[in-house]
Amino acid sequence: MLQEECSTMEEPEVVEHFYGVYLLYCVNPKYRGKTYIGYTVDPRRRIKQHNAGRKYGGAWKTSNKGPWNMVLIVYGFPNSTSALRFEWAWQHPHVSRRLRHIPKKKKSQRVFDFYLTVLSEMLQVGPWCRLPLTVRWLDYEFSKDYCGNISPPLHMPICYGKVASCKVKQTKDAKANDARLQESQSVMERLCPLCGSAMTERDSISCVKPKCLLIAHSICLAKAFCKDGMILPIDGICPACKTSVLWGDLVRKKNSCYQDLREANTDSSFTDSDDI
Repeated sequence: MLQEECSTMEEPEVVEHFYGVYLLYCVNPKYRGKTYIGYTVDPRRRIKQHNAGRKYGGAWKTSNKGPWNMVLIVYGFPNSTSALRFEWAWQHPHVSRRLRHIPKKKKSQRVFDFYLTVLSEMLQVGPWCRLPLTVRWLDYEFSKDYCGNISPPLHMPICYGKVASCKVKQTKDAKANDARLQESQSVMERLCPLCGSAMTERDSISCVKPKCLLIAHSICLAKAFCKDGMILPIDGICPACKTSVLWGDLVRKKNSCYQDLREANTDSSFTDSDDI
Protein backbone atom coordinates (compact mmCIF):
# COMPACT_ATOMS: atom_id res chain seq x y z
CA MET A 1 0.00 0.00 0.00
CA LEU A 2 1.52 3.31 -1.08
CA GLN A 3 2.09 6.17 1.32
CA GLU A 4 -0.47 8.90 0.75
CA GLU A 5 -0.82 12.56 1.62
CA CYS A 6 -4.18 13.73 2.91
CA SER A 7 -5.30 17.23 1.98
CA THR A 8 -5.59 19.94 4.60
CA MET A 9 -9.11 20.19 5.99
CA GLU A 10 -10.80 22.97 7.94
CA GLU A 11 -12.93 20.50 9.88
CA PRO A 12 -10.94 18.04 12.01
CA GLU A 13 -10.80 14.41 10.99
CA VAL A 14 -12.55 12.35 13.67
CA VAL A 15 -10.75 9.20 14.84
CA GLU A 16 -12.14 6.49 17.11
CA HIS A 17 -10.10 4.77 19.83
CA PHE A 18 -7.51 7.56 19.67
CA TYR A 19 -4.09 7.02 21.28
CA GLY A 20 -1.59 9.63 20.16
CA VAL A 21 1.90 10.92 20.92
CA TYR A 22 2.47 14.56 20.04
CA LEU A 23 5.24 17.13 19.68
CA LEU A 24 4.78 20.66 21.04
CA TYR A 25 6.71 23.75 19.96
CA CYS A 26 6.88 26.85 22.14
CA VAL A 27 6.05 30.13 20.37
CA ASN A 28 6.64 32.33 23.42
CA PRO A 29 9.54 34.67 22.43
CA LYS A 30 11.17 34.08 25.82
CA TYR A 31 11.21 30.29 25.43
CA ARG A 32 10.87 30.03 21.64
CA GLY A 33 12.17 26.74 20.27
CA LYS A 34 11.56 24.64 23.37
CA THR A 35 9.79 21.35 22.72
CA TYR A 36 7.67 18.87 24.64
CA ILE A 37 6.64 15.31 23.82
CA GLY A 38 3.49 13.90 25.39
CA TYR A 39 0.69 11.34 25.15
CA THR A 40 -3.02 12.06 24.78
CA VAL A 41 -6.36 10.54 23.91
CA ASP A 42 -7.83 13.96 23.06
CA PRO A 43 -5.43 16.34 21.25
CA ARG A 44 -7.80 19.33 21.20
CA ARG A 45 -8.35 19.21 24.95
CA ARG A 46 -4.69 18.47 25.66
CA ILE A 47 -3.28 21.57 23.94
CA LYS A 48 -5.78 23.71 25.85
CA GLN A 49 -4.52 22.20 29.12
CA HIS A 50 -0.89 22.87 28.23
CA ASN A 51 -1.61 26.51 27.43
CA ALA A 52 -3.82 26.97 30.50
CA GLY A 53 -1.11 25.75 32.88
CA ARG A 54 -0.55 23.01 35.42
CA LYS A 55 -3.58 24.01 37.52
CA TYR A 56 -5.80 23.04 34.59
CA GLY A 57 -4.14 19.73 33.79
CA GLY A 58 -1.11 20.88 31.83
CA ALA A 59 2.38 19.46 32.42
CA TRP A 60 4.73 21.23 34.82
CA LYS A 61 7.40 21.38 32.10
CA THR A 62 5.11 23.47 29.89
CA SER A 63 3.38 25.51 32.61
CA ASN A 64 3.82 29.29 32.39
CA LYS A 65 5.92 28.99 29.23
CA GLY A 66 3.18 29.14 26.62
CA PRO A 67 1.67 29.60 24.22
CA TRP A 68 2.49 26.17 22.83
CA ASN A 69 1.69 24.86 19.38
CA MET A 70 0.90 21.18 18.82
CA VAL A 71 2.83 20.74 15.61
CA LEU A 72 2.79 16.99 14.99
CA ILE A 73 1.04 13.89 16.31
CA VAL A 74 1.50 10.15 15.73
CA TYR A 75 -1.52 7.92 16.33
CA GLY A 76 -2.93 4.49 15.53
CA PHE A 77 -1.47 2.67 18.53
CA PRO A 78 -3.49 -0.38 19.60
CA ASN A 79 -3.73 0.76 23.24
CA SER A 80 -2.47 3.30 25.78
CA THR A 81 0.44 1.09 26.88
CA SER A 82 1.84 0.96 23.37
CA ALA A 83 1.51 4.74 22.95
CA LEU A 84 3.11 5.46 26.34
CA ARG A 85 6.10 3.27 25.50
CA PHE A 86 6.50 5.15 22.23
CA GLU A 87 6.30 8.47 24.12
CA TRP A 88 8.98 7.40 26.60
CA ALA A 89 11.35 6.19 23.88
CA TRP A 90 10.90 9.42 21.90
CA GLN A 91 11.67 11.42 25.04
CA HIS A 92 14.70 9.25 25.98
CA PRO A 93 16.19 7.94 22.71
CA HIS A 94 19.63 7.23 24.20
CA VAL A 95 18.18 5.21 27.07
CA SER A 96 15.94 3.07 24.86
CA ARG A 97 17.84 -0.03 23.72
CA ARG A 98 16.15 0.19 20.31
CA LEU A 99 17.44 3.70 19.59
CA ARG A 100 21.01 3.67 20.84
CA HIS A 101 22.25 3.78 17.26
CA ILE A 102 20.96 7.35 16.88
CA PRO A 103 23.79 9.93 17.19
CA LYS A 104 23.47 12.34 20.09
CA LYS A 105 22.27 15.85 19.39
CA LYS A 106 24.99 18.14 18.09
CA LYS A 107 25.49 21.49 19.78
CA SER A 108 24.62 23.27 16.54
CA GLN A 109 21.46 21.17 16.02
CA ARG A 110 18.12 22.55 17.16
CA VAL A 111 16.16 20.45 19.62
CA PHE A 112 13.12 20.44 17.32
CA ASP A 113 15.18 19.12 14.40
CA PHE A 114 16.74 16.46 16.61
CA TYR A 115 13.39 15.09 17.78
CA LEU A 116 12.14 14.89 14.20
CA THR A 117 15.25 12.86 13.35
CA VAL A 118 14.55 10.57 16.30
CA LEU A 119 10.93 10.13 15.23
CA SER A 120 11.92 9.22 11.69
CA GLU A 121 14.30 6.56 13.03
CA MET A 122 11.71 5.19 15.47
CA LEU A 123 9.21 4.58 12.68
CA GLN A 124 11.76 2.42 10.88
CA VAL A 125 12.59 0.02 13.73
CA GLY A 126 10.58 -2.65 15.54
CA PRO A 127 8.12 -2.89 17.06
CA TRP A 128 6.85 0.46 15.81
CA CYS A 129 7.61 -0.15 12.13
CA ARG A 130 4.98 -2.91 12.14
CA LEU A 131 2.16 -0.83 13.61
CA PRO A 132 -0.54 0.85 11.45
CA LEU A 133 0.48 4.34 12.57
CA THR A 134 -0.44 7.68 11.03
CA VAL A 135 1.86 10.72 11.11
CA ARG A 136 -0.13 13.95 11.06
CA TRP A 137 1.15 17.50 10.71
CA LEU A 138 -1.24 19.72 12.66
CA ASP A 139 0.56 22.93 11.66
CA TYR A 140 0.75 23.45 7.91
CA GLU A 141 3.56 26.04 8.07
CA PHE A 142 5.80 23.63 9.96
CA SER A 143 4.95 20.84 7.54
CA LYS A 144 6.17 22.92 4.59
CA ASP A 145 9.58 23.39 6.20
CA TYR A 146 10.04 20.00 7.87
CA CYS A 147 8.02 17.39 5.97
CA GLY A 148 11.23 16.04 4.42
CA ASN A 149 12.67 15.30 7.88
CA ILE A 150 10.35 12.33 8.46
CA SER A 151 10.41 9.17 6.35
CA PRO A 152 7.97 6.56 7.71
CA PRO A 153 7.45 3.11 6.14
CA LEU A 154 5.22 3.02 3.06
CA HIS A 155 2.19 1.67 4.95
CA MET A 156 2.15 4.70 7.31
CA PRO A 157 0.34 7.70 5.77
CA ILE A 158 1.44 11.29 6.32
CA CYS A 159 -1.63 13.50 6.81
CA TYR A 160 -2.23 17.21 7.28
CA GLY A 161 -4.83 19.16 9.26
CA LYS A 162 -6.69 18.94 12.54
CA VAL A 163 -7.74 15.72 14.23
CA ALA A 164 -10.28 14.98 16.97
CA SER A 165 -11.02 11.90 19.03
CA CYS A 166 -14.42 10.40 19.73
CA LYS A 167 -15.94 7.61 21.74
CA VAL A 168 -17.56 4.67 20.02
CA LYS A 169 -21.29 4.47 20.62
CA GLN A 170 -22.96 1.36 19.31
CA THR A 171 -26.03 2.09 17.20
CA LYS A 172 -29.31 0.23 17.49
CA ASP A 173 -28.69 -1.43 14.12
CA ALA A 174 -25.24 -2.55 15.23
CA LYS A 175 -26.64 -3.98 18.46
CA ALA A 176 -29.32 -5.82 16.51
CA ASN A 177 -26.72 -7.24 14.12
CA ASP A 178 -24.59 -8.39 17.06
CA ALA A 179 -27.61 -10.07 18.62
CA ARG A 180 -28.44 -11.88 15.38
CA LEU A 181 -24.81 -12.96 14.98
CA GLN A 182 -24.67 -14.33 18.52
CA GLU A 183 -27.97 -16.17 17.95
CA SER A 184 -26.72 -17.74 14.72
CA GLN A 185 -23.46 -18.75 16.38
CA SER A 186 -25.31 -20.41 19.22
CA VAL A 187 -27.34 -22.47 16.71
CA MET A 188 -24.49 -23.40 14.39
CA GLU A 189 -20.84 -23.70 15.39
CA ARG A 190 -18.55 -21.62 13.18
CA LEU A 191 -15.42 -23.19 11.74
CA CYS A 192 -12.27 -21.33 10.78
CA PRO A 193 -11.87 -21.52 6.97
CA LEU A 194 -8.07 -21.61 7.37
CA CYS A 195 -7.64 -24.42 9.91
CA GLY A 196 -11.10 -26.01 9.98
CA SER A 197 -11.45 -25.94 13.78
CA ALA A 198 -14.16 -24.26 15.86
CA MET A 199 -14.06 -20.52 16.61
CA THR A 200 -15.41 -18.26 19.32
CA GLU A 201 -16.13 -14.56 19.04
CA ARG A 202 -13.12 -13.82 21.23
CA ASP A 203 -10.54 -15.60 19.05
CA SER A 204 -11.97 -14.65 15.63
CA ILE A 205 -11.43 -11.72 13.30
CA SER A 206 -13.27 -10.55 10.18
CA CYS A 207 -12.39 -8.66 7.00
CA VAL A 208 -12.97 -4.89 6.83
CA LYS A 209 -14.41 -4.96 3.33
CA PRO A 210 -18.22 -4.38 3.53
CA LYS A 211 -19.29 -7.33 1.38
CA CYS A 212 -16.60 -9.78 2.52
CA LEU A 213 -17.89 -12.62 4.71
CA LEU A 214 -14.51 -13.82 5.98
CA ILE A 215 -14.39 -14.77 9.66
CA ALA A 216 -11.29 -16.67 10.76
CA HIS A 217 -9.11 -17.31 13.78
CA SER A 218 -7.03 -14.21 14.54
CA ILE A 219 -3.93 -16.39 14.92
CA CYS A 220 -4.55 -18.26 11.65
CA LEU A 221 -4.99 -15.07 9.64
CA ALA A 222 -1.98 -13.45 11.32
CA LYS A 223 0.17 -16.44 10.32
CA ALA A 224 -1.13 -16.18 6.76
CA PHE A 225 -0.19 -12.47 6.65
CA CYS A 226 3.26 -12.81 8.27
CA LYS A 227 6.22 -12.83 5.90
CA ASP A 228 9.96 -13.46 6.31
CA GLY A 229 9.84 -14.36 9.99
CA MET A 230 7.77 -11.32 11.02
CA ILE A 231 6.45 -11.44 14.60
CA LEU A 232 3.44 -9.24 13.83
CA PRO A 233 1.80 -8.85 10.40
CA ILE A 234 1.57 -5.49 8.63
CA ASP A 235 -0.80 -6.30 5.78
CA GLY A 236 -1.93 -9.15 3.56
CA ILE A 237 -4.40 -10.46 0.99
CA CYS A 238 -7.80 -11.50 2.36
CA PRO A 239 -8.34 -15.20 1.49
CA ALA A 240 -12.02 -14.55 0.74
CA CYS A 241 -12.30 -11.27 -1.20
CA LYS A 242 -8.66 -11.27 -2.45
CA THR A 243 -8.12 -7.59 -1.59
CA SER A 244 -5.18 -6.08 0.27
CA VAL A 245 -5.94 -5.06 3.87
CA LEU A 246 -3.91 -3.66 6.75
CA TRP A 247 -3.70 -5.85 9.84
CA GLY A 248 -4.21 -2.77 12.00
CA ASP A 249 -7.53 -2.08 10.26
CA LEU A 250 -8.70 -5.63 11.01
CA VAL A 251 -7.83 -5.15 14.68
CA ARG A 252 -9.63 -1.80 14.75
CA LYS A 253 -12.77 -3.42 13.32
CA LYS A 254 -12.58 -6.15 15.96
CA ASN A 255 -12.46 -3.39 18.59
CA SER A 256 -15.62 -1.82 17.06
CA CYS A 257 -13.76 1.08 15.44
CA TYR A 258 -15.94 1.08 12.32
CA GLN A 259 -19.26 1.98 13.91
CA ASP A 260 -21.01 5.18 12.84
CA LEU A 261 -18.97 8.16 14.06
CA ARG A 262 -20.62 10.29 16.69
CA GLU A 263 -19.93 13.79 17.89
CA ALA A 264 -16.27 14.28 18.79
CA ASN A 265 -15.60 13.46 22.40
CA THR A 266 -15.30 16.27 24.91
CA ASP A 267 -15.71 14.15 28.01
CA SER A 268 -13.05 15.02 30.60
CA SER A 269 -13.16 11.52 32.04
CA PHE A 270 -10.27 10.58 29.74
CA THR A 271 -6.91 10.66 31.50
CA ASP A 272 -3.59 11.71 29.95
CA SER A 273 -0.11 10.90 31.14
CA ASP A 274 2.46 13.71 31.20
CA ASP A 275 5.51 11.74 32.26
CA ILE A 276 6.18 8.01 32.29
